[in-house]
Amino acid sequence: MTAAVSARRGGGRRRVLRWRIRGVWLQMDLRALLVGTALGAATIATTLAALVSGDYPLTLAQVTDALFGAADDFARTVVIEWRMPRALAAVVFGAALGASGAVFQSLTRNPLASPDVVGFSAGAYTGALIVMIVVHGTYLQVAAGAFAGGVATAALVYLLAFRRGVQGFRLIIVGIGVSAMLSSVNTWLMLTADLDTALVAAVWGTGSLNGITWQQTGVGSVLAAALLVVTLGMTRPLRQLELGDDTAKALGVRVEPARLGLMLLSVALIAVVTAAAGPISFVALAAPQIARRLTRSAGVSVGASAMLGSLLLAASDYLAMHALPAMLPVGTITVVLGGAYLVWLLVHEARRLSSR
Repeated sequence: MTAAVSARRGGGRRRVLRWRIRGVWLQMDLRALLVGTALGAATIATTLAALVSGDYPLTLAQVTDALFGAADDFARTVVIEWRMPRALAAVVFGAALGASGAVFQSLTRNPLASPDVVGFSAGAYTGALIVMIVVHGTYLQVAAGAFAGGVATAALVYLLAFRRGVQGFRLIIVGIGVSAMLSSVNTWLMLTADLDTALVAAVWGTGSLNGITWQQTGVGSVLAAALLVVTLGMTRPLRQLELGDDTAKALGVRVEPARLGLMLLSVALIAVVTAAAGPISFVALAAPQIARRLTRSAGVSVGASAMLGSLLLAASDYLAMHALPAMLPVGTITVVLGGAYLVWLLVHEARRLSSR
């Protein structure tokens, strides 16, 4: 049984779809559903464009045959072994970055906050650099180092910002300070490394999907997908925390354990991406706010942010591969686009505050 009903939300009327499954009523905002469908379709189109484009161009029919095992060996190698790991990584890692940013911006209630701004990405990068330069570790060891570095940084920021609880503004300020300190540590590590290792680490440190293999994509995608499922399952306490600590407590939420758990999820999502592709900036910052404006929702939606993150990273990677004469790391494109978005957001927030 399905029905479309109107509801007042944020001063306007929103159409909500409701349906009943085994005696349980479910509902979904119609605009959010349409936006999600459009984002999914755009992401699929961008992924297919990445699979057909390159030095050896393919038709859409050839790509489809390769995906279903009906193409010749060379076309299958081009699609499955060379292009598919990168295309899949862009989609899954973009979703992880978008969801991570949504969680952190909801916790801090600040549109300028994201894990890469407050040092979590820098901490993951530090952990990975230590393994790469000091230990000369394998991919899995680098991944473990990135996760350990991100978690250690989050714990440090949390402890330094803790004063009878954690407030969003204090967490951001402390995180920016820790990020600056870690950037200096990362520079020192690069300067003390041998030339070959430093060059590899420098390219990786810009955030790059160049040369990514099924090993990085497979492990990273499985971990990111699992973390995304857990994060989506934590949406309800996240929404309650947005109402304020006192209201959340009245609703039965254990505030500090819930906040700490959500922060660890945000760090883990960032660390998985950093371990596989390096620190990719600005997707976690931009995706939640753009998604909120598209859906016109009162708060930041984790699901919509994840979908928009997928589209942003997939589109940025396509531009990095095909829009310029030379192939660039995807992090270069996201920094350019994210910098423009950050300037716009700062101007928008300044105008909003001055109009009050």
